[in-house]
Parts: sequence; C-alpha cells; structure tokens
Amino acid sequence: MLYVDIPTRPEIKALVQERGAAMVSIYLPTTPHSQHVETARIELGNLRREAEQQLEAAGTEKRVIAQIAEQIADLEEDYDFWRFQANSLAVFAGPEGIRTYRLPNRLVSTVQVADRFHVKPLIRAISLPQHAFVLALAEGEVRLIEVTEDSADELHSADLPADSDAARGEEAFDRKSDRAGWKKSGEGQKLHLRKFARAVDAALRPMLAGREEPLIVAATDPILPIFREVCSYPHLAAEAIETSPVRIPAAELGSRARPIIDALNAAALQRMRELYAERGNQGRATADIAHAARAATYGAVDTLMVDMDEVVTGTVDDETGAVHFEDGADARSYGIVDEIAGRTIVNGGEVIAVRRADLPGEGSLAAILRFAI
Repeated sequence: MLYVDIPTRPEIKALVQERGAAMVSIYLPTTPHSQHVETARIELGNLRREAEQQLEAAGTEKRVIAQIAEQIADLEEDYDFWRFQANSLAVFAGPEGIRTYRLPNRLVSTVQVADRFHVKPLIRAISLPQHAFVLALAEGEVRLIEVTEDSADELHSADLPADSDAARGEEAFDRKSDRAGWKKSGEGQKLHLRKFARAVDAALRPMLAGREEPLIVAATDPILPIFREVCSYPHLAAEAIETSPVRIPAAELGSRARPIIDALNAAALQRMRELYAERGNQGRATADIAHAARAATYGAVDTLMVDMDEVVTGTVDDETGAVHFEDGADARSYGIVDEIAGRTIVNGGEVIAVRRADLPGEGSLAAILRFAI
C-alpha cells in the first residue's frame, strides 16, 4: 500500500505564496517497501548537505542554516516516518517549520534554495494521474485496489460489504426461506443490487474523500450500470474493465487498468493541445517564457502546461513580470517556470505538469491565455 499525502489545491496555493529569507525544497524518490528505504534516507541527508552549502554561499545567517538543517536531520532519523512511504517524497523546510508530502508519482532527486518554495514537481501529483483506484465489484465480492505505475495493492475497510448478501441486512433474514425465489425475481434482483451498490458507494466515500484519481470499475452487467447510477464519486471513469473480477488477482486488474489510465491522460492532453492551437490562432497562447511570465503576472493565464523536470533559473519581477535569466542555481535565484506556475495558481488558473514530450512545441511551457497580452 502507498502512504500518500496528496496536496490539495489550497495547500499548493499556500506554498506558492510563502516567502522567506531561506526556503528549501527537496524532492527524492522513495519506496513503499520499508526494507528498502535506507537508500532514500541517505539521499535526503545528501540533499540536506547540498542545501546547506547553497545557503552558506548566499550568506545566510548560521543560526538560520542550523534551524533548517536540524529539522531535516530530525526527519532523517525518524524511523517510524520512513516505514510508511510512497514513490516520492517532497520536503519543504524553512526556519519556522517543515512540511512533507508522500507522492504516488516518481520524481527525480532535486534540491532548490530560494526565497520561495519550488512547487512545480509537486503539481505533478494533482496533474495527469498515473495513479488510480479499481473497484472490483461482483455479487460475490467487493475489493478496492490502488493502482500505481508499478504496483496494485488491495485496500481494506471494514465498511465495504463483503458481498451482496452482506448489504441485504435485515432483508436477507426476512427472505431467507424464499431467497431463491426472491433472487430469481427480476424486480427483486434489481432492488437488491441497487441497495448493494448504494452500500458500496457509501463505504467508498470516506476512503476516497478529497481524492481526484480515476475510479475504474471492474464488473459486468447488471451490477455495472446500476453502480454507475448511484456512484457519487466525481471521478468515475467512463471506461470500465468489463469482466467478472472474482478470483482475478489485484496485479492483473492493475494491468488491465493501466491502458485506461493512459487513455484518460492522452485524451486530456489532446484536448489541451487542440485548445492551445485554437487559441494560438487568436493570439491567446504562447510557449515563450518571457511572454508567459508577463501574462501570469497580470492574471491572463487560464491553463499552463510545464515540463515537470526542467528548471530554468532566474528571477521574475513582482510587478511587471519581466524575466531575468541566470546561469546555474543559487539561493538568490529560483525556477522561473515554477514562479510562472505559482502566479497562475494564485490567479485562479490551472497548471498541468507533464513530461517534455507531451508539451506542444519545443519550449519549457505552453500557456493558454484568457486574453491576449
């Protein structure tokens, strides 16, 4: 099981707006397998020391450096914390506190030191998902499976009905003597399955509260369309795994789910590319960093696609959005595209972090504008 802390959009907005003399952002790959976390723990120590060097080079007070280093070092030594991990870890540390997010997607190791946090890799966690849930639904069993890029693990909840009879409740007792006749009745079966589907939906609500990953159903008629009728989760995938999931291992259901996840992401990217091309013909799209920085500063960016891995170093003027590029990272500069993403979020725009190959054009970003600027 992945232990994840998916940041909410308000949390990301708060991180974007935070400022300070010394703000450290660290990302590193981790593993949900506790017997293999030592590599990640050592990597965090290496990144901490790199952050200290950047802070010292920028002339940061020794007291402030010590405060930040102590907090990260404490995290390194918290063995209970390392027992429960996902595929990546994001750490945001300043003199007054530290925050962490365990993420389902795989990120590369990086450390950024500036007067603001580096949030672009974090945005990937709420962008196009590589993470989903599969609901294996049949009259004889109910399972919820968490699917990531390379794993599929069953999640357990006492609230999920074990089967359709468990959801029947008192009805099962009242009709015990006539169960066969009741189940053969078309009206009785439909009523029973709808009650079963509502019980499953109610059990899923606390398990999926606040999540945005797709829910893919593995089921057949008649329970599949009935569950769709009652499902309250807003991210139910239109495509299903149309087979009886009984006795199918979680790993196999995960394999069948991944093409559906890929298709959902591909469709979303295609819609954005088409909109980018349409707005480009109207002068309302750009792949130029300087242009996008001005647009984000004035609240003109509606949707921003960014390269999740690249860091373009420099500064962006707070008032005009003018860009100044720098060679190499230090504590006086920061990621320009990251800053553009932050300003887009603050002004109510949407930011999608993608791989470079998924961006339209050859740039580090692609911005769809609300109005020409």
